Amino acid sequence: MKRINAIYARQSVDRADSISIESQIEFCKYELKGGAFREYKDKGYSGKNTVRPQLQQLLEDIRRGEVEKVIVYKLDRISRSILDFSNMMELFQQYQVEFVSSTEKFDTSTPMGRAMLNICIVFAQLERETIQKRVSDAYYSRSQRGFRMGGKPPYGYRLEEIIMEGIHTKKLVEEPQEAAIVREIFQMYERPDTSYGDITRYYAEKGVQFYGKELIRPMLAQLLRNPVYVRADMDVYRFFKSHGTNVVSSSEQFDGIHGCYLYQGRDSVTDKQQNLKGHMLVVAPHEGLVSSEQWLNCRIKLLQNKTIQANRKAVNTWLAGKVKCGHCGYALMSIKIQSGKQYLRCTKRLNNKACPGCGKIYTEEVENYVYGEMVRRLRDAQTPVGYTKLKENPQVKKIYREIEEIEEEISMFVDSLTGAGETLAAYINQRVEELDHTRQLKMEALTVLAENHVMPEQIEKVISNISLWDQIGFEEKRFTVDKMITLLKVLPGSIQIQWKF
Repeated sequence: MKRINAIYARQSVDRADSISIESQIEFCKYELKGGAFREYKDKGYSGKNTVRPQLQQLLEDIRRGEVEKVIVYKLDRISRSILDFSNMMELFQQYQVEFVSSTEKFDTSTPMGRAMLNICIVFAQLERETIQKRVSDAYYSRSQRGFRMGGKPPYGYRLEEIIMEGIHTKKLVEEPQEAAIVREIFQMYERPDTSYGDITRYYAEKGVQFYGKELIRPMLAQLLRNPVYVRADMDVYRFFKSHGTNVVSSSEQFDGIHGCYLYQGRDSVTDKQQNLKGHMLVVAPHEGLVSSEQWLNCRIKLLQNKTIQANRKAVNTWLAGKVKCGHCGYALMSIKIQSGKQYLRCTKRLNNKACPGCGKIYTEEVENYVYGEMVRRLRDAQTPVGYTKLKENPQVKKIYREIEEIEEEISMFVDSLTGAGETLAAYINQRVEELDHTRQLKMEALTVLAENHVMPEQIEKVISNISLWDQIGFEEKRFTVDKMITLLKVLPGSIQIQWKF
């Protein structure tokens, strides 16, 4: 079979200063001197990764032995990642495919061409990483100076525009009605005999909502830990110092009036709410709501509180994390009774009795029912329609395009920082922060989509696990449920299953 020449072209967004796909192809045709070729075109896709339909088609054609040479207008049209590019070069070498960049005059049929190509891809990634570092440096520089770094205001405050050091930013201002509730919460929790449950039940009965929802224990724990509420004085300064926190503000700034911002440490990987070591504390421009004595009393009580254990590993049922109360939507917890049997209890009912719950439902009975439904689901769906290729998901394509546009805008803004005056620099920093926050949200959305996506090899494992159910372990059962089921809603006498396919 005669192999073909392939021209690959990519354009992330239409801009006046970007070369069109058609122009790229015209440049590449010169390399072939009139020879025949096949076009592969990806419009609206980033070069940061290989999640591109036509690129994947090209790689598939290479694996089938159909391609002799790949020509691109410029190196970054095919990849901006060292890892992706090196993997592609290995594939090209394995199938004896030449690679040519028409404008950079790289030809991997020669040793010098291969060496120069690798050097250029290194510098392309270095440029990207430099931009990311400059954005990160700007974030931490502003954090250390006491600027608010985005997000919704803590309960008890609203945001107000101010100018700090000649820069437009925002400051927390007391919201009287909410602030009164915050002070009440600290007063209640300061009492030795008051628990999380006492407080959440109290506000549930009063119908008070926090951010439009009922107060739950994790939300309450976060509120009580947050130093944004404390009128920080030297006792607060010493408390954080003793826990290894990087206190940026001088001791003189702890005046007993202003609250603090606690930021994630640059090199710290621990949760700043649970472990203070290595994180960054800055005195903020807003006034705190509670005295240092009261805040520290609550904070010390929290250090001794072991009732809330975030991300606890499931041990009682392989349905954990999927099974919810059909009344309120809260998780059902599997509780072992004296006889040794386990039954499911609504955590909201356990928390503050604000839900009627789903009755006395034994965990084993629900597990047996769900297993039977999983067997039936696989039998009825020989080819699960939900198992599509992630790269073909229109939502994934759209998010990648949006991320690419954001990164290009960030790069443009950061490049403009050089020589910028104070007003312009302030505006650029603010826009970069906003764009970076948006980018992070979109990356999180991609992560959620990836977590809910099931790869072909995982299908095989799911089918195998179902057929060997009595022989596989607890974690393998959890894996199987996670890949097949989105949600289980339990009501007295009924179980509703939301499938992933």
